[in-house]
Amino acid sequence: MAVSLKDCFRTVFEQQLCTGRPVPEEDLRTGATRLLDKRREIKHTDAALRTQREEFEVKKESLRQRREELKIKEEKLKDSLLKFDKYLKENDAKKTRGLKKAEAERAVVREREREERQLQRNIAALLAKKEQLQVRVNRNRVYWSFLDDVLKASKKFEDVGQLIGRFDALVCTREQLLKRQGEVESERETEGVELRRYVSERGSALLHYNNGLSQLQTELDTILSQALRWESTWNHIQATAAKETLLLGQIKVVTLNLYHLTGVVAGGAEGVDVDDTLEQLDKIQLYIQDRADIVRDLRSDTDNRSTSDHE
Repeated sequence: MAVSLKDCFRTVFEQQLCTGRPVPEEDLRTGATRLLDKRREIKHTDAALRTQREEFEVKKESLRQRREELKIKEEKLKDSLLKFDKYLKENDAKKTRGLKKAEAERAVVREREREERQLQRNIAALLAKKEQLQVRVNRNRVYWSFLDDVLKASKKFEDVGQLIGRFDALVCTREQLLKRQGEVESERETEGVELRRYVSERGSALLHYNNGLSQLQTELDTILSQALRWESTWNHIQATAAKETLLLGQIKVVTLNLYHLTGVVAGGAEGVDVDDTLEQLDKIQLYIQDRADIVRDLRSDTDNRSTSDHE
């Protein structure tokens, strides 16, 4: 049950305690009397609790039995449902097996009918083949007679079987030799094709190498021609450089002489460096400009004096 036995006892005990009426002050008794009353109330309450506990246990046992009965009925109902379901499934399975068996029997009957028709066709074909073989036997009977005559004339074979065996061996040997000859011819053709292909490939490679060699020879001739041209250019450059070096030395010497003619000393703290030709030329240019200015001034003065004398 949802409520426990302990809670039930507590509830009943509280109800019993709450049912007691308040005692007026005039009816107060001594402590021993009240203690006895309380003990009687407790005994009465215990008796009531025991009674209710027994009733609760009886009801609990009844509910347990009822639950077990319901559980047993439920199990029986489940068993019945399972048995009924099993019965239905068995019926379905039996029906399915019966249908399959009937279908299998019909398939067997159809297969046997098909085999019978096939056997009849085979028998007809065998009878036709028998007639053809009989015709061939009648037509080839002359060959058997011929073999019989050959066997009688020859002393190497005891019966026709040995003669035919020897003939078959010779035919087989001939076929093997022809097959080997064909294989040899095929191998020879294959090797000839391979040889021609190899010769063609080698010829192509040789032609390619010759073309490469010609191209390399052409490049070598071009490089040698360029080398000769560059060597000539280098010699010309060296000759030109020597001439220009000589001319530069002469220019430096003339410039230094002109610089000395200006009256300035080369080198030292105030002079220009001996190797500084550009600075020397600048100084020479300044010197010439100064002298040109002086000459121009002198000419101007001379012209002025001549003009004054004529007047």
